[in-house]
Amino acid sequence: MSAVVPVSAALSDEKLKSSSTARRMARRGIFFVLPAVLLLLAIYIIPMIVLAVFSVTDYQLGAISTNFVGLANFHKAFSDPVFLRAMANTVLYAVIVIPVGVFLALGIALLVYNRKRSRAFWEIAYFLPVTATLVAMATVFQFLLHPSLGPVNAAIKWMGFEPVGFLSNPSLLIPTMAIIGIWQVLGFNMVLFLAGLTAIPKDLHEAIRLDGAKNPIDRFFKVTWPMLGPTTMFVVVTTSISAFKVFETVAVLTKGRSGSEVLLFALYLEGFEYSNTGYAAALTLIFLAIVLVLSIGQTVHMDRKVHY
Repeated sequence: MSAVVPVSAALSDEKLKSSSTARRMARRGIFFVLPAVLLLLAIYIIPMIVLAVFSVTDYQLGAISTNFVGLANFHKAFSDPVFLRAMANTVLYAVIVIPVGVFLALGIALLVYNRKRSRAFWEIAYFLPVTATLVAMATVFQFLLHPSLGPVNAAIKWMGFEPVGFLSNPSLLIPTMAIIGIWQVLGFNMVLFLAGLTAIPKDLHEAIRLDGAKNPIDRFFKVTWPMLGPTTMFVVVTTSISAFKVFETVAVLTKGRSGSEVLLFALYLEGFEYSNTGYAAALTLIFLAIVLVLSIGQTVHMDRKVHY
């Protein structure tokens, strides 16, 4: 019996030491996580709470008092012709930019991937638009597409056609800005696809070639395309978010004239030009909900078809 007591005491001391160590490690973990949590609260959580509070009021920037209006701002949004037109324009812009920006980038990546000496040149050439300031580039496009001074219309007139009002014809405004949007996302998407192509084991291509897939198109659909599933999903989601966030090209090229408003530009007008902070907050929540539902829906739908 005398030998049992020291063993029990030793076990108890060991448990106390391990418990004390666990608590000390937990405190250290909280210490390291705390800055990120505070940053998350300051940048995301608290602004979202303030935004939600403003969205149910009629607050105007600089007003001394405000009134609770409930869901009136949201009802107003879906009966506001400007907001509905902005939503339709944004959807049209996204419908053009997303598929073209994704598949054109994939095609360019396939062409650049097999280049030996000139690959670095093409990567830099296509990625440069990503590093450029879109406001400055929009100004350049404004000159390029000018009906009388721009080189694009000069080339059109040289071929014997009438000049085209890319930035004055209401039916061409959104497609024109979509082309600029494609130009902007093309390089970034191409680099992502190049990274995905590099990660595909070359043994798979050799194996499928030995199995009889001599045609490059067959090898693409049987090996390359399935293996690019995770990259494609990421590219589609990021391109969709970028498409719905279009603002700079509209602000510089058209300033919303001729019915060329998009969602973010409508938010900007209501919040900063007209000082309707409560209504702008409601529009912002609607915009965030659209982007969130679109991103989650795309991720869930495409994740079922992705081969990791």
